[in-house]
Amino acid sequence: MTKENAIKIFEQNEVRTHWDETKELWYISIIDVIEALTQTDRPRKYWNDLKTKLKREGSELSEKIGQLKMTAPDGKMRLTDVADTEQIFRLIQSIPSPKAEPFKLWLAQLASERLDEMEDPEITIDRALEQYLKLGYSENWINQRLKSIEIRKELTNEWKKLGLKEGQQFATLTDIITKTWAGKTTKEYKILKGLKKESLRDNMTNTELILNMLAEASTKDISQAVNPEDFNESKKVARQGGNVAKVARMELEAKTGKKVVTSLNAKTTLNLQDATDKTNNKKSKN
Repeated sequence: MTKENAIKIFEQNEVRTHWDETKELWYISIIDVIEALTQTDRPRKYWNDLKTKLKREGSELSEKIGQLKMTAPDGKMRLTDVADTEQIFRLIQSIPSPKAEPFKLWLAQLASERLDEMEDPEITIDRALEQYLKLGYSENWINQRLKSIEIRKELTNEWKKLGLKEGQQFATLTDIITKTWAGKTTKEYKILKGLKKESLRDNMTNTELILNMLAEASTKDISQAVNPEDFNESKKVARQGGNVAKVARMELEAKTGKKVVTSLNAKTTLNLQDATDKTNNKKSKN
C-alpha cells in the first residue's frame, strides 16, 4: 500500500485511509470507522441504515460523502464510501459509542502527524516502526517488513514508468507474482491465513516476507532489463520474477521438510512468541 493509501491502527482496528496531496486532506473509510466504534460484524448494513436515518432527519452529511478505491478484503481495489476528517467528526456524533472521544483524539493526532511527516519524511519510517512494536512484532520481523515496503515501492514505480494502471493491472500483476512463487493468489493466500481485510504482508512469517521480497525485487530487476512493451509483456515478467522465488522456496522446503507458505498469521505467531517468552522467563527464574 502506498503512502497515499495506508492502513492506520486504532485500538487494534485497521482503518483504511487515503491522503490527497492536492487538497492536503485525509479521506477515511466510513465502514472501517463504524466497525472500530461499534464492533459490529455488519458495518456496511449499519452504515446503510445510518445513511437512511440521516437523510430522513434532513442531514446534508450523506450527500457530501465521496467514494474512493481502497483495498477490499479480497485484496482487490474496490470503491468504498469515504469522508474527510471534518465529516468523520460530524458522523461520529450520530454513532453512540464509548470509543467516540478516543477516536476523535486519534483523528486529530493523525492530522498532526501527517504535517510532521511532510516536513520530515523519516518520521514516517519511525512511526511505522513504533506502530509495529506496539502490536507486538519482533524487531527482526519489523526490519524485514519495512524493507518489503521499500521493495514494493520500487516495483510499483517501475510499473508506473511503463504506463501501467494502478488498481486492476497492479492487482493482476501482484496476483501473478504471488501465485507463481507461493502457489496461491493473494485472495487464496489470505483465506489460508484466515484473513479478511487485514494486510497479507503484515501476516507473513519472516521467511514468507523474504521470499515475497525476492519475487518482487526480481520482477523489478527483470522488467528494467527487458523493458516490456505492454501489460501482456509485464505479465510474463511477473511470472519470471515470481519463479525466482519459487525455485528458492522449493529448495528450502526440500532441505527442511517444512512448508514455507502456512496458515500462520500475526495473531497466532505473536501468541506463540508470547508463550515462548513466558516459558523462557519461567526457566530463567528457576
